[in-house]
Amino acid sequence: MKKFTVAALLLTMSGAAFAADLPVKAAKAPTPAFDPWDIAFGGAVMSDYVFRGITQSNHQPSVTAYFEPRYSVNKDLQLYIGTSTESISFANHAAAEVDIYGGVRPTFGAFGFDVGIWGYLYPGGQCEEGFPGGVAVCPAGSPLAAGPNFVQIKQDLSFYEGYGKVNWTVNDNFALGANEYYTPSFLNSGAWGDYASITAKVTAPSKWFGSSGVGAYLSAEVGRQWLGTTDAFYRIAAAPIGIPYPSYDTWNIGIAFTYKVFTLDLRYSDTNLNKGNCAAVTSAFNANIPGNVTAINPNGFGSNWCGAVGIAKLSADLTAMTSLK
Repeated sequence: MKKFTVAALLLTMSGAAFAADLPVKAAKAPTPAFDPWDIAFGGAVMSDYVFRGITQSNHQPSVTAYFEPRYSVNKDLQLYIGTSTESISFANHAAAEVDIYGGVRPTFGAFGFDVGIWGYLYPGGQCEEGFPGGVAVCPAGSPLAAGPNFVQIKQDLSFYEGYGKVNWTVNDNFALGANEYYTPSFLNSGAWGDYASITAKVTAPSKWFGSSGVGAYLSAEVGRQWLGTTDAFYRIAAAPIGIPYPSYDTWNIGIAFTYKVFTLDLRYSDTNLNKGNCAAVTSAFNANIPGNVTAINPNGFGSNWCGAVGIAKLSADLTAMTSLK
């Protein structure tokens, strides 16, 4: 009887010890509260500000900054409004480009959409007319520029575009996209504008850079800018009620390196817009390349504001939810 009691006691103690060694299932952590609000912001410095193949800064360096509050209705639907500012060098001597935009970004599986309105404001401009390189302010009260041999540009170039975008994330390393923009008056010229493009992005596998935190990707865009006929401010003898702006193709390709919030983008951009038509579309104040007569540029002075250019851009992009915690 004593032997049985001792054995039973030892077995009980052994069982208790074994039970103490079993892992205890941890309590499930509470799900963090969903915060719908966020703010994206950042800035960049670039060697040239190029917009759809055309320099906006006379091939000089430019700086930009943006601020974008966001509200996520749920994980698949985001509303946003934002503003950005870029330094420019326009023929009407506008002080800067100020953009105001807003829209909605729904997501359906691997497809991300973006639909909204973008306003381009150019404060501080003045009406200009004159020979290329010697532009003068338009006479007071004159609604039109002086004629076919003159550079002509309005005081106010502000306009807006409606846009739609889609991005397809094929996998972790590859994405495709398409963009569509439309305006009833491109650069307030009276000419409608329609820009469409396709994009591709290939992201390098993270293992290529080990634990350095560096990333890299290749990206490219091919697009076409369609343009209509201007109002009578932009006129020549052969087209007294407005000139038919030329449509053109544009493309760019580049490689970018990322580290934390920073991105260094090295890009090549080009168009098939010739120098004569480039001068007519941009009213470039330094159009001084002779022998570029076109149907809408009878004076024949061409501009290098359109065409092949290399661009280096260093940017920083942050969000309040991830960068300021």
